[in-house]
Amino acid sequence: MEQANFDAVDHYIAQLLAPEDSALRAVEPSLTEAGIPQMSVSANQGKFLQLLALLCRAERILELGTLGGYSTIWMARALPEGGRLVSLEADPGYAEVAWKNIVAAGLSEKVEIRVGKALELLPQLEAENAGPFDLVFIDADKPPYTEYFQFALRLSRPGTLIVADNVIRNGQVLDAQTTDAKVAGVQRFNAMLASEPAVEATILQMVGSKEWDGMALAVVKKPT
Repeated sequence: MEQANFDAVDHYIAQLLAPEDSALRAVEPSLTEAGIPQMSVSANQGKFLQLLALLCRAERILELGTLGGYSTIWMARALPEGGRLVSLEADPGYAEVAWKNIVAAGLSEKVEIRVGKALELLPQLEAENAGPFDLVFIDADKPPYTEYFQFALRLSRPGTLIVADNVIRNGQVLDAQTTDAKVAGVQRFNAMLASEPAVEATILQMVGSKEWDGMALAVVKKPT
């Protein structure tokens, strides 16, 4: 199958099971207008994250990498009354666009965006005893994925689900000689995940409108 087929099947599934409302549809043009790269998850991936949040009965969600707020909206809509999603975003411009989209989606009472580098914000969350989170979604810069995951463990409880996006990278993870820092970052992350005794984990390959990639899913057995 070629990319056109993947796109068509993704569209078919989304039309049936992950239709976008006006708030979700507004995210893509808001990114274009602001000159932000179109790196949001697909509608089907957003719905997948929403279902994972529902399966976890998540009341507290942590997201690393807000971008335009697309995945944020999908996950926040799974939260019950009084639920909270904290999203970390390094770029103030991205955070501003995301917040407008979140407000437009009617989710300002459930979502908090913190601006700054995740490796600086995560220790602050830990110091505040902000955890444990029920679901953690990692979709930020790839080189420090391993460090992000280690912080996620410390902000977790037994049963917390940690999801990391973009861990296959069009199959480039198979290249042991890569010089791409993003690929090397997820290779290091995947290897760590395989040997981490605190979780049970797997990786799902995904094809669709976002081409060929994958998500790692890890259930925490014993937080560090």
